[in-house]
Amino acid sequence: MLSAKSLFTEILDNDDSFRLFCSIAASGESQGGWENARIAALVPESERELAPKITRHGADEDKHGRIFNALMKKRGLDPVPVPPETDYTMLLEQNGIGLAHDKLKADQPLTVQDIVTYLAHSRVTEQRASEQMELLRKHFADHPDLGRAVKMISNDEDNHLAYCHEELLRFAHAGHGRDIQRILRECAHAEIRVYRDVSLAVMAHMGRILGWPKAKSAVLAAGIHAVYAYERAAGWRRMVSLKMPERRDALGGPATAAPEFA
Repeated sequence: MLSAKSLFTEILDNDDSFRLFCSIAASGESQGGWENARIAALVPESERELAPKITRHGADEDKHGRIFNALMKKRGLDPVPVPPETDYTMLLEQNGIGLAHDKLKADQPLTVQDIVTYLAHSRVTEQRASEQMELLRKHFADHPDLGRAVKMISNDEDNHLAYCHEELLRFAHAGHGRDIQRILRECAHAEIRVYRDVSLAVMAHMGRILGWPKAKSAVLAAGIHAVYAYERAAGWRRMVSLKMPERRDALGGPATAAPEFA
């Protein structure tokens, strides 16, 4: 019987599928670390108090990338090139989610609107990250090799999501509410398409590596399309709501180290 746990277990138990999984994850986290570092460096003067939190966000993402690389190293594996069709972060940028890299590579300060856009986009993508890590935490928190990594990253992603909620509510109270809701809706609809396409591509690669029969691959693809249909119809709404989080000032301190992994 197919289940999330059995599927992930199959992927994690095979060296080739495990290193593809970790390589994709490490690449995306490292890219997120670079993006946040650049945004922190370019924050407009009126929002300089946000810079340490954005820096913390980027440092967490860098740490996650090191953790995934360390998990591969522990098994004597080297990273593999990330197939473009599985590169969630790159595809998000190509679909207009996140600040353009050309803007981040320049030395011109960002605008307040840029920061609002960054936070709204992050609120959507961090929702996805938090849910994915919660799923892994549910099934693998006690895993001898993955457990500590999964719990640490999951906690960080929950912090990132809380930070986005709190800061967006602050900007909404300052008069940016309509812009925030518009950006959130646009981003959510784009993200669910990218997530569907990346999920299909990742499962196709995993199927080839693990030798899945066509029937199994077809069932998984149908499941991915079903999730997309639900998210397109109603599920996207969970990505655009805003509420004050229980974790206040979640990124107010320094990033936690992970010496046991990196």
